[in-house]
Amino acid sequence: MGRRSQYPEEFRRDAVALYRAAGGARTYAAVAADLGISGETLRTWVRKDNAVGRGAADRGAGGGETAAEELARLRAENARLRGAEKEWQLEREILRRAAAYFAQEMK
Repeated sequence: MGRRSQYPEEFRRDAVALYRAAGGARTYAAVAADLGISGETLRTWVRKDNAVGRGAADRGAGGGETAAEELARLRAENARLRGAEKEWQLEREILRRAAAYFAQEMK
């Protein structure tokens, strides 16, 4: 019996979808770094998803994403992007204050 993954199934599906959305423009390692996982972990998840997708297609069930899965994936991606936006706002505020401080030093 194998050990249980520390990552929830939804996170793994979202990671695979994010890699596929890049359309080959980004490497496994680049996408994985954004998510805080290793490139090999992401590669394994994509391979497993490909194997499951082929099996479903062979049975005639289709390999497409359902509306509920797409909605869940998009909500997760939206939450991730909103978090990144807050970080960027904080960085801009720090830079603005530093620029004001150094401008006063120059006077």
